[in-house]
Amino acid sequence: MIRIRRANERGHADHGWLDSHHTFSFADYHDPAHMGFRSLRVINEDRVAGGNGFPTHGHRDMEIISYVLEGAIEHKDSMGNGSVLRPGHFQRMSAGSGVMHSEFNHSPTETVHFYQIWILPNATGVAPGYEELHLDIAAPTKGLRLVASPDGHAGSLAIHQDARIHHAILAAGESVSLAIVPGRHAWLQVVRGAVTANGTALAESDGAAFSEEPTVNVSATEPAEVLLFDLA
Repeated sequence: MIRIRRANERGHADHGWLDSHHTFSFADYHDPAHMGFRSLRVINEDRVAGGNGFPTHGHRDMEIISYVLEGAIEHKDSMGNGSVLRPGHFQRMSAGSGVMHSEFNHSPTETVHFYQIWILPNATGVAPGYEELHLDIAAPTKGLRLVASPDGHAGSLAIHQDARIHHAILAAGESVSLAIVPGRHAWLQVVRGAVTANGTALAESDGAAFSEEPTVNVSATEPAEVLLFDLA
């Protein structure tokens, strides 16, 4: 079974300095039919105007993963971390027992475009944690790259959940596939370009949930970038 979440059906908030699209219910956007998928709770596609950002605020008991597409984000948190994230950077912040952080556009003029993903953890009250992963996104990946996993396998970000996030950049005509163990599920997010997934056409910023499917086969109909989630 495949359920499609089209880009133009997502929740939308335009605050002037922040233009945000919500795949699932978030903040003032509430849709009982789209509260998340398995442990995947938030997929926000955000664009923040130059010189703006999110002032210091708190989180608890959430695995928060950010991925920068264009521009740069300046991150600071109460754990003492501070860095500038640029295209190809994935960041994992385990909020755990509580963390404060801020995220600002590093440029005074250019817009920053990024995804923010929240995954519900399998344990609460854990010690907060932070990691970064930088990928070379200049060329097709020739397959799936693991960017997050429960055990930090193969240099991936370690998250507190039985979930795995894969990333791929595909040239037109290239394909990747992910086998889904019986009882597990998958989510595909098209970051850029256009693909077919198990024969279903998906455009940029579309998403799709897969249940009771043995494999997710993704083929690029034009140059594309995707995130593919393997979820319990």
